[in-house]
Amino acid sequence: MYLALAIVHLIMCFVLILIVLLQTGKGAQMGSAFGGGASQTIFGTRGATTFLGKLTTVAAIIFMLTSLSLAILSSRRSASSIVKEEAGRAPVTQSAAPSAEKQPAPLAAPSSPPRR
Repeated sequence: MYLALAIVHLIMCFVLILIVLLQTGKGAQMGSAFGGGASQTIFGTRGATTFLGKLTTVAAIIFMLTSLSLAILSSRRSASSIVKEEAGRAPVTQSAAPSAEKQPAPLAAPSSPPRR
């Protein structure tokens, strides 16, 4: 369930990004406002909602619902941790006796040069 919801969430994330990038901005006709008489419509009331506008709203609602659902499911999910598993085990004890490691051989005394 969690994995399926996460996949839907990722798909809705990409869909929402694409829909927003396809839309034109509110100030897209700002250049024509400086020379034409259309300056009243730039900041005026907005016309009928476009198809992309409605699609953005639906995608945003689905994105929010999947976000909320994933947050709820992840808080209820029991997570296993290696730290918790290791804490329950008895610690491994080592002997206090020093180990018999090989000591490095002492350096040889410098020898005298050979006689001729």
